[in-house]
Amino acid sequence: MKYLCLSTIIVGFLALFQGAEALRFELAAQPHNAEPQCVREFVSDGQLVVVTATSTGQVGDGQVLSMRITNADGDEYRRKDDIAGTIKVAFSAHETSSFDICFTNRLQPGYNHHGRQLSREIELEVEAGANARDWNAIQSAEKLKPSEVQLRKVDEMLGEVITELEYLVKREERLRDTNESTNRRVKNFFVAGTLMLVGVGVYQVHYLRNYFRSKHIL
Repeated sequence: MKYLCLSTIIVGFLALFQGAEALRFELAAQPHNAEPQCVREFVSDGQLVVVTATSTGQVGDGQVLSMRITNADGDEYRRKDDIAGTIKVAFSAHETSSFDICFTNRLQPGYNHHGRQLSREIELEVEAGANARDWNAIQSAEKLKPSEVQLRKVDEMLGEVITELEYLVKREERLRDTNESTNRRVKNFFVAGTLMLVGVGVYQVHYLRNYFRSKHIL
């Protein structure tokens, strides 16, 4: 399985104002054992995710392009088969974890491609959290000014950053607790092993001394 990196790293507050990044790649059509090409993203629990995929070609051109979205445990969020053009998929993350967006492009059975190598060009855009919300609809519904919409958006993005930092702090605490617990167990095992070896050594010396005395060697 091939993976392409799409993750956007937040560096400073400037990154808060960047939109979603689009990834473009070409996927050749293969037989039924086609290898999927995947993009991995990380989301927080309950976060809204909008996946927009735009592909060249059309249905019936000898290629069957499929998209499958799964979480880290392999549970399927969405699946679209024989897609072409632009499709948009929205879902909410069930947990704080990574998810995979996988594409497979198979040759259509019985289609005569005259020895040509068929392929589809795919443009993928992933939006999560505040970026995934329809701010135009919110602006119209609440009759907000453009500056108010931007402030709302920045406020939500800052909240997401704070939530992410809190999650990382808790994760670091769990890892530290696990590390300290492991160190204590290793230390206790070492002490117990040392005491047992000392006990076995004392017993062997005592046994051999009694044995030699019984044989009148000592």
